[in-house]
Amino acid sequence: MSRDGAPAASRPRPLSQLLTEMAADGSRERVSIADLLLALQDRALAALLLIFALPNVIPVPPGTSALLGAPLLFLAAQLAFGMRPWLPRVIAERSMPRAHFAALITRATPWLARAERLLRPRWSVLCRPPAEYLVGGVCLLLSLIVFLPIPLGNMLPALAICLLALCILERDGLWVLAGLLGATAGVALAWGVLYALLRAAVFIIGNAFR
Repeated sequence: MSRDGAPAASRPRPLSQLLTEMAADGSRERVSIADLLLALQDRALAALLLIFALPNVIPVPPGTSALLGAPLLFLAAQLAFGMRPWLPRVIAERSMPRAHFAALITRATPWLARAERLLRPRWSVLCRPPAEYLVGGVCLLLSLIVFLPIPLGNMLPALAICLLALCILERDGLWVLAGLLGATAGVALAWGVLYALLRAAVFIIGNAFR
């Protein structure tokens, strides 16, 4: 029995374990996004949201957020409207050598495994439809912020997406509330940055025509 009283066999394997198995699969020369979609099946939406949002949590070169934000928009919209996971071929066929994928997973899985140990199925009504669609709508708003070139404004929204995606994967409704608080803070931060930039632009234009 699991900690919440549910049979342990009913709980899906952790995402960290699935990714580690893919990385160790010597029959693969490359790993594509389409491979991830196939391997993760009904968990693909939340898992890929996490995978695409995670790099934006740390400072990245200019343009990276737009590159990673486009798949986030597709995935979050599908979660919000209860659709099956799908990505355009130009995105789905992107791949990397398995060795590079394995190196990335080796760095990421210890952090992911720690997060998985903190999460457990509880208050699952907040992680299933129709509440899951609301979470998807929040992720869609956050993905739009990540996609926009807002200086340092996409890190907190990306972190909130990661947290919400993990909550959906692990069916932990308690942490969904924490993710929504993070989302609120991320939206407020992005709006603050945009407002400051707008005020600065108005000031510069106003002075230029005096």
